[in-house]
Amino acid sequence: MSKAMKIAIVDDEKDMRQSISQWLALSGFDTETFASAEEALKGLSTDYPGIVVSDIKMPGMDGMQFLRKLKGVDSSLPVIMITGHGDVPMAVEAMRIGAFDFLEKPFNPDRMTELAKKATQARRLTLDNRALRRELSDGSALIKKLIGNSAPMERLKEDILDLGQADGHVLIEGETGTGKTLVAHALHAVGARAAKKFVLVSCSAFDEDTLMRRVFGPAQDDEPIPAIEEARGGTLVLEDIEALSQVLQARLLTAINEQGAPAETRIVAICNLQEQDKTCESVLRPDLFYRLAALRITVPPLRTRGEDILTLFTRLSEQFAEEYGCDAPEVSAQEAAQLLQAPWPGNVRQLINVAERAVLQNRRGTGSIASLLMADTDDSKPAMTTEGKPLKEFVEAFERMLIDNTMRRHKGSIVAVMDELCLPRRTLNEKMAKYALQRSDYL
Repeated sequence: MSKAMKIAIVDDEKDMRQSISQWLALSGFDTETFASAEEALKGLSTDYPGIVVSDIKMPGMDGMQFLRKLKGVDSSLPVIMITGHGDVPMAVEAMRIGAFDFLEKPFNPDRMTELAKKATQARRLTLDNRALRRELSDGSALIKKLIGNSAPMERLKEDILDLGQADGHVLIEGETGTGKTLVAHALHAVGARAAKKFVLVSCSAFDEDTLMRRVFGPAQDDEPIPAIEEARGGTLVLEDIEALSQVLQARLLTAINEQGAPAETRIVAICNLQEQDKTCESVLRPDLFYRLAALRITVPPLRTRGEDILTLFTRLSEQFAEEYGCDAPEVSAQEAAQLLQAPWPGNVRQLINVAERAVLQNRRGTGSIASLLMADTDDSKPAMTTEGKPLKEFVEAFERMLIDNTMRRHKGSIVAVMDELCLPRRTLNEKMAKYALQRSDYL
């Protein structure tokens, strides 16, 4: 569950700030009040987990001065200004400076709630994006985000680190739900452009005319600046590149050719084709395809990642269990085998859904993992992959999961793990070394 966003209410009139605070608190927000702009500035900083509601007319530092100060602290912090009757020109000036919106007294409380919801949604997205950029700005966080130690995942991580340092355009391919957008974030974050803008546009989300303006311009009055300009010097990610019309393909090729080499803006194209008789190469004009595919990354499907499936399921179910305030389900050997054999057509995205439903089932004390896997198929039994897996692979994957889960539960206590699993110290050490499990990761 998402933590409630904060709302800082700044007004020199005690009755006004208390009434706003009470109303927004009833609407589910976490409010705090300040009697002056000077006082509020002491409690507001970059990455403040919420928004600001401020009166314009206040003694000392007024709302306009306060707004300018806040924009210097965090330019993306949403600020809703409250203005008295007749001060609309001042409110318009506040919008020009960067206010999120304004309310004219006397205002409708429901309108206040509506604006607060929009502003907090925008703030949450900004903070999530910042957190993601920070997490992906160093190698250790990158490894944590791309969970798994299977051979396909190790190759993917090496490709990201290698191609991240290169400067050419990149084509990312892979089945739906494999995490292609995360890979695009990682490519940007580990390269020389990490400090520059990262702009993502879904080519399937707009009609042709809107997409043309969104990517290349000219933008209309109520639209953001064209993505090609916004991403200048950084990375422009085009999701669902296969959805581009022939007109837009030609325009993109022109934009790429105009940049020359090295490219001022790196284009990362994400292809999401699923039809067996179509590929990204077959739907894009050849000259554009070869410009985009100078460097290529294929994200592996989940079914090829072996024991990563159990590692991911364990981590996800623990996260959901914490979110829902209950215990994570224990996975039996039979259920582990079923998870490993499932075909996972929806890949990691499907696994996330199964893990969440498994936690909810466990909270109610009903259902099984097998029933969840069956619910995702039309057959009366869990679907299995056609790729044969030796018994040794199942045994080792389950053994690794069992040791990993027990180490997590006992927070790295070797003695407690030895007792629960009935293993001598030397055997446990050997198995941990075999499965690349580090005690320090659990402390």
